[in-house]
Parts: sequence; C-alpha cells; structure tokens
Amino acid sequence: MYVATTGRPDAPPAPSGVRRRVPGTVLALGTVSLVTDVSSEMVTAVLPLYLVLGLGLSPLQFGLLDGLSTGATALVRLLGGATADRGGRHKAVGGLGYALSALSRLGLLLAGGATGWIAGAIGADRLGKGVRTAPRDALITLHSPPEDLGRAFGTHRAMDTTGALLGPLAAFALLWATADAYDAVFAVSFCVGAFGVVLWVLCVPGRGRTPSAGGPEGRTARRARGGLLAGLRSPGYRRIVGCAALLGAATIGDSFLYLLLQRRLSFDATWFPFLPLGAAAVFLLLAVPAGRLADRLGRRRPLLYGHGALALAYGLLLTPLPDMVVLLGVLALLGLFYAATDGVLMALTGPYLTEGRQAGGLALVQTAQALARLGSAVAFGALWTATGPETALVAALVTLAAAVCCSARLLPRGVAAPAGPNAPEPSERTD
Repeated sequence: MYVATTGRPDAPPAPSGVRRRVPGTVLALGTVSLVTDVSSEMVTAVLPLYLVLGLGLSPLQFGLLDGLSTGATALVRLLGGATADRGGRHKAVGGLGYALSALSRLGLLLAGGATGWIAGAIGADRLGKGVRTAPRDALITLHSPPEDLGRAFGTHRAMDTTGALLGPLAAFALLWATADAYDAVFAVSFCVGAFGVVLWVLCVPGRGRTPSAGGPEGRTARRARGGLLAGLRSPGYRRIVGCAALLGAATIGDSFLYLLLQRRLSFDATWFPFLPLGAAAVFLLLAVPAGRLADRLGRRRPLLYGHGALALAYGLLLTPLPDMVVLLGVLALLGLFYAATDGVLMALTGPYLTEGRQAGGLALVQTAQALARLGSAVAFGALWTATGPETALVAALVTLAAAVCCSARLLPRGVAAPAGPNAPEPSERTD
C-alpha cells in the first residue's frame, strides 16, 4: 500500500472554491527562513568584496573556495536528510543546521583576516545550509495537506526570499554607516542568525502526523524506513530525480547571467551586487501564485514552463533589443523561473515519498540537482573561456531546450491528492 506524504488523510477535503489557510507550521518555518536569510545574505552580499578587495584573494582562489563549499553542501544534504528521517528527528537536525550557520558568522567575526579561519567559517555556513534544507522541507510536507503542497512551498519560498531581499540592503547600509567596517556586518549577521535559531526552537513543532504503530499506515511506515536510496524503487520518483539532474545540468549559474548582463550593459561594477535583488523581487511576487497554480494544474507543467522562462532569458541576452529591455526582461524571467520551479519541484516530489523517507527523498532530489548545476557551471565557464560568451550561451540555450523536451516526456503526470487505502500511486494519475 502506498502512503502519501502527510497531512490528515482522514479529514474531509475542503469544498471546492473554499480558500484554506496556510498551516501555522509553514508560517513558522517561513519566519525562521526569513530571519536566517537576512543573516546569511548580509554576508553573501559583501563576502566577495571582503575576500577579493579586502584580503586580496584572486578571483580563482575565491572561485575554488566557493565551488568546494557548494559541492560539500550538496553532499551533506543527503546525510542531513537520512539522519532526520531516523526517528522523525526533523526538528533536531534542522536546528543543528541553523545553529551551524549562525556560528559561522561568529567565525568570520573572529577570523581577523586569517584565510584558513575564513574558509572554515564559510564551510560551516554551507554545511549548516545543507543539513537544514531537507528536514525543513520535510516538515513543510508533513504539516501540509498533499493537495496544497504547491501553495505551502510557495508561501515558504516567498518569505524566504523576503529575507534574501532585506539582507543585502541591510549589509550595504551598515557598510555605508560604518565606513566599510565588515566586522559590523558580521556581528549584526550573527545576532540575527542567533535570533533565527531561537525562533526555530520555540515556534517550530517536531513533526506532523505520526501513523499508529499497530495500524496499516504504521506498518507501511516501518517498512518505508529503508536505506536512503530505497525510494528509487518508485518509477515516478526515479523519473523526478533523473529530470532534476537533467534540468540542473542544462542550467547555468545566476552569476554567469549577471556577468553577461554586466558585460553587455557595461554598467559600473558597484551596481553588480544589486542585480540579484531584481530577480528576487519577481520571485517574491510570483512564488505564492505559482504554487497555487501548480496545485490546480498539476506540478509538472509549471516546472517545465519555468525552465522555458529561463531559456527565454538566455535567448534575450542574444537579441539586439535595447539594453534596458534586456536587463528588465532577464531579471523578470529569472525570477519567474525560480517562482515556478524551486518550491514546485519539492511539491511535485512530496507525494511520491512514503512515511519515514520525506527528508532523505527530498535531499536526494536537491543533491542531484545541485551537483548537476555545479557541473554545468564548470562546463559553461570552460566553454566561455575557449569560445567566447556568445557561443557558450547559444550552447546553453540549445541544451536547456533539449532538456525541457526530454523532461516533458519523462516527468510523471501525477498530482498531489490525499491518499486513501485504495488510492493509486501518483504515477498512475493524470493531470
């Protein structure tokens, strides 16, 4: 028997047209993410300037440092997800991740310019992010009705993005007020991050519905607690993992898009850190509507349309349109891409995971996507160096278009619907 993620399958569905509230746990998780993202983005916004201009690291050294820590983040997600699933320790493992990230800001503050200490602090921050992501998303899945997962993830991502918008603004305001005192940014970031940990401890419950140990759902849950890769026995879940990796391998990093914009528009480099704010603002506006649309239409279509929007952004950079049109268009399309894919991918995956495998199953999808994107970034950078940016961008556009077409055929056509004793597996449902 298939056990769908969560919620309360015994509760009657809400009447059609009735607007349901977002679960309180999702709002609590969103608040923690908002506060934590203010803390983390304060550091992220100024770290390249601090390391390259302040400490004199070369761009290559910074790139290697950032790349290695990103790769470590992707892999540690699996460990965090598997650990959280054992005994339902989602809150404990997620809290450890948030605490590691908060302490990393203290590490930057105390490093005093020592490169080794700084590398350790950056590594701790990325490890913390990797550890907390899957347990947090599992809690969203566990505390949300399956038919509303898109809206739940969209609400969380919107709150998370609000923090991502406020963080850089706070950081640059502090730098302006303190005459470029980076230590002030690190100190405030640590305090904000510590507040996020307190909110996690006080406001976030441990887990959602726990199946009765003696009932059929409980027996299925115990059988589901296999290894991390046990979920791959589901054909639908295998296809989602494969498509996440395929689409990730065809996606170049945001930094490359911003570099291409800066190269084309030739604006002053001091404005470069503000480019992500434009995409984040669009993401913030569209995350909840995209999630609600995904709940109505089925989640595979918004996921595909979002990658189509990214392909349009690539193409827009190759057109002879006015610079302002290209700038606004690329930022809007990039924000639309994240709104239609980030939380939607998790909402699409959730119903294919049995009890006891939520965190590990989500972590595997996230890791496959992250490692594929890391490889894509390396390949794009190498192609740019060898052939020039235009040729590399054309190759990326063709690759992404091919990946979207393949994924359109491979992605399961399931929708999130409450599970019952006789419910078919999601792969047997249609949009």
